[in-house]
Amino acid sequence: MRFIPFVVLFLSFVVTSKAQDNTRQTGPIIQDYGPVFSVKNPDFITDTTKVYKVVFDIHNTPDDPTKVNPMLNTLARFLNMHAGAGVPLKNLKVVGVFHNKATHDVLENAGYQAKYGVKNPNLSLLTALNEVGAELYICGQSIGARGVD
Repeated sequence: MRFIPFVVLFLSFVVTSKAQDNTRQTGPIIQDYGPVFSVKNPDFITDTTKVYKVVFDIHNTPDDPTKVNPMLNTLARFLNMHAGAGVPLKNLKVVGVFHNKATHDVLENAGYQAKYGVKNPNLSLLTALNEVGAELYICGQSIGARGVD
């Protein structure tokens, strides 16, 4: 059993030692969101010819209504990370499904402001995701349960 912690520690060192630095950068697809680390000589090379299809379950939201939902940043990070590895945007099929507490994160400013007293901090990221072809859906059951018109 002593071997397992050593392996985990060793693998952690190998993975973290390959990062060029601790600076994250946004883009090339979504600017200002979804920052990624640059990794030198990765052990796994992303196949740039494959089509990647991912559905993100967005069900939670920050307690602070002035904060961007971190799961939206995860969508942007997925796009930026794969594009940075050379995967063309046409090969990245990303879907975000909003439900539960995150249902309100897609409200227009007027509705969000009426509920939380501030403008919706998610709108610029939602717009950026939409502009690059990410599909964003709201669960019909959550619309009813959360009283969203």
